[in-house]
Amino acid sequence: MTTAPPAAPTRAARGARAAVAALFLTNGALFANVVPRYPEIKASLDLSNTVLGAALAGFPLGALVAGLLASAAIRRFRSSRVAALGIVLLAATTLLIPLAPNWLGLGAVLFVVGALDAVVDVAQNAHGLRVQRLYGRSIVNSFHGVWSIGAVLGGLMGAAAAGLGVPLALHLGFSAALFGVVALVAYRFLLPGHEDAERAEPTTAAAPTARRAFAGTAVKMLAALGVLAACGALVEDAGASWGAIYLSGDLRTSAATAGLAFVALQVAMTIGRLTGDRAVDRFGQRAVVRAGGAFAAVGMGLALAVPTVGTALAGFALAGLGVATLVPAAMHTADELPGLPNGMGLTVVSWLLRVGFLLSPPVVGFVADLTSLRVGLLSVVFAGVVTVVLSRVLVNRTGETS
Repeated sequence: MTTAPPAAPTRAARGARAAVAALFLTNGALFANVVPRYPEIKASLDLSNTVLGAALAGFPLGALVAGLLASAAIRRFRSSRVAALGIVLLAATTLLIPLAPNWLGLGAVLFVVGALDAVVDVAQNAHGLRVQRLYGRSIVNSFHGVWSIGAVLGGLMGAAAAGLGVPLALHLGFSAALFGVVALVAYRFLLPGHEDAERAEPTTAAAPTARRAFAGTAVKMLAALGVLAACGALVEDAGASWGAIYLSGDLRTSAATAGLAFVALQVAMTIGRLTGDRAVDRFGQRAVVRAGGAFAAVGMGLALAVPTVGTALAGFALAGLGVATLVPAAMHTADELPGLPNGMGLTVVSWLLRVGFLLSPPVVGFVADLTSLRVGLLSVVFAGVVTVVLSRVLVNRTGETS
């Protein structure tokens, strides 16, 4: 093992870090602006719940179809251009949502939005990891924390616009202009040059041979990292899709209290991401992810074993805190795998993450229908245990190479 010693970041590196954070913020905020307007869109197009659900499926479908193209786009245009200009295109595409004449048109627009979002997601993470190499210490978790803040900001903007009766086209026009300009300004401060510019050069003649030999195990490594990312998706979706239903159904809480399950998970996850870099630098990525997996498994396990409102909220919070650094760690490791084209590891892991988000709701729902939602939520415990087991495949510290 060799570890690059951390150096004081230059002014350019600090500017690039701020620019990447701005991209994560805009990416989180853009589509979150749309979500609170779903009831209005449903009513204006006179859609049933089933038909609306079919239209909304366009987003994850577009992400899955286009997600694997991110690596090729990064190699052709560089991560900086794909991330910043991709956000501008994403912002422009959201302007088509109010123009959708029916559910098929809405689904088609959301398909393109999902496709662009998937490519931008990989590119902004790739560029964030370039900046992290310059810093010589973990900073990628803070980017994901800023994304969460952006999602909350966008949701609040959308909710306020809906509450004030602002026309959807005007609301999304303002959002697209605001965040498009932010992305263009951020682009000026991103890192120039090739995607490998910040990587350490091989120090021995045997290094190229070692890289070729390692390429044979890359598929297995990517599979393990994809499972880890999917575990993070499963835990996050448990709070988003099933938290309120579990509290209101099994625990018979009010609607207001039931909604706190999602809030507890998201707030804890955001805190974990904003503070995760210090923990990773101090204890190593494997130890932090392993401990997080244990927190998620034990926390949710106790919550399901002793089903009360307090234990349930604590369980969802521990689950969110536990997986806060999981996806960034999987992406970091995938990007450091030797023997792969630029962006390929990130692209595959990001794609498998989205597969996890797509499959998690029906799998938990199927188990819940066969038994109960309380049993279905044991999937969170299972995901925590798998995380503990597979955490050993992660790169432990920034700058380490095998």
